[in-house]
Amino acid sequence: MTEKIKATNITWHDADVQQEDRERLNGHKAVTLWFTGLSGSGKSTLAHAVENALFDRQCRTYVLDGDNVRHGLNKDLGFSPEDREENIRRIGEVAKLFTQAGVINLTAFISPYRADREQARNIAEEGTFFEIYVKCALDVCEERDPKGLYKKARAGDIPEFTGISAPYEEPVNPEIVVDTGEQSVEECTAEILNALADGGVIELG
Repeated sequence: MTEKIKATNITWHDADVQQEDRERLNGHKAVTLWFTGLSGSGKSTLAHAVENALFDRQCRTYVLDGDNVRHGLNKDLGFSPEDREENIRRIGEVAKLFTQAGVINLTAFISPYRADREQARNIAEEGTFFEIYVKCALDVCEERDPKGLYKKARAGDIPEFTGISAPYEEPVNPEIVVDTGEQSVEECTAEILNALADGGVIELG
C-alpha cells in the first residue's frame, strides 16, 4: 500500500517531557518487543506472560494484540498483502508512540512479511526495537489450532491464511528466538527477560 500524505500545513510539536525523562521516572528503558510467528505459535500467550513478569517488576507495559487492534484501529483492513502491510505500518507507528511514552510495549502479530517487519523496525528509534521470533513448527501450530483457524483454512473457508495459503517469511536476524514447540512458556519468558537485561532495558535482581 503506497503511503499518501493527505494532511498539509502541519507542524511537528516537540514536547517538554521527553522519553528519557519518562524512562528515568520509570526506572527502565522503553522499547518495542515485536513478537512474530505463525498462528498458534504462542505469540499472545508469551507476550502476556512477559508483560506479567515485567509488571511484577514495576515496569510500565502494554500489549498490542493483533486481534484486538483489528477490532478497532484496523477494523477497515483485511488480510491481503496490501492490507497486511498497512496493518503493520500502523502498528509500527503506534508502537513508536508507546515507546516515546516510556512504555515497554509488546506487539503480538503474525506479521508474515520481512519487509513489513523491517518497516516497523525503521519506524522505531534506533535501539528500541526487539524482534522476537516465536518459532514453532507448522504441524505443532496446526495441532494446537486454539481458534480453529487451521481447520477452516484447510477447508478453504479462510483465504490467504498464513502457513497454508499465504507465506510466512521467517526472520533473518531477530534479536531473540524462542521455540515454543520445545520450550515452556516459563522458559521462553526467562530467556526474553535475560535478553532485555543484557540489552540494558531492565535490571534483574
